[in-house]
Amino acid sequence: MIGSPIYLPSVANNKSAKKRIQIAERNRLISKSYKSTVRTLTKKTLENCEKYKKNPNDDNKNLVKTSLNKAYSLIDKAVKKNILHKNNGANKKSKINNFVKTTLAIK
Repeated sequence: MIGSPIYLPSVANNKSAKKRIQIAERNRLISKSYKSTVRTLTKKTLENCEKYKKNPNDDNKNLVKTSLNKAYSLIDKAVKKNILHKNNGANKKSKINNFVKTTLAIK
């Protein structure tokens, strides 16, 4: 979407209102990107857990841990930038961690 003209949903009456609309649209796209990436990393972590369940070895265990760290990192960044509420971020991290913990407990 970068480089394409920005759609202004309402007709603003002054320069500052037009700018606020542009800023809101820019922030919406950034937030959308963060949320989408959080969902993707969560799914990848859960997929890696399933791989580990099928074939429990050190490589798959390391894959689970690295994907968990990436997901945690991005969730923390989203919370820091006020894209996610801190409780929402904590809930997402807790959900992922519980799944990983039960997966790694199985041997």
